[in-house]
Amino acid sequence: MSEIYLEHVNITVRDPQATAALYCKLFGWEIRWQGDSIHNGTSLHVGGENSYVALYSKGDFEQAPDSYSHVGGINHIAVVVDDLDIVEARVKAAGLVPHNHANYEPGRRFYFDDNDAVEVEVVSYPA
Repeated sequence: MSEIYLEHVNITVRDPQATAALYCKLFGWEIRWQGDSIHNGTSLHVGGENSYVALYSKGDFEQAPDSYSHVGGINHIAVVVDDLDIVEARVKAAGLVPHNHANYEPGRRFYFDDNDAVEVEVVSYPA
């Protein structure tokens, strides 16, 4: 039997191109695909070889309550990196503010909110 793994998550953003550019800059990812999508929207897939984040937009938005207060909200996405300090420096250079630094088993981590208020956890595990 092959390994079961999470392939992607799909999140709604204001500008898929801008969010993809940010994620590529921070994590070294690439755009895997982009095109028309459901409900007359557009999607852009950004990530690595085996997983990605689908960035969706249809151009009209409602501001939802914070994700922790409603069923179905994405609370955060997590990205595993080799060097937490390098990625944190990139996050700061992009004008974003790291928060909730923690060092507990099995690794070190911090969080930041991207330009669409999507919380991203960045984590590094010891080798």
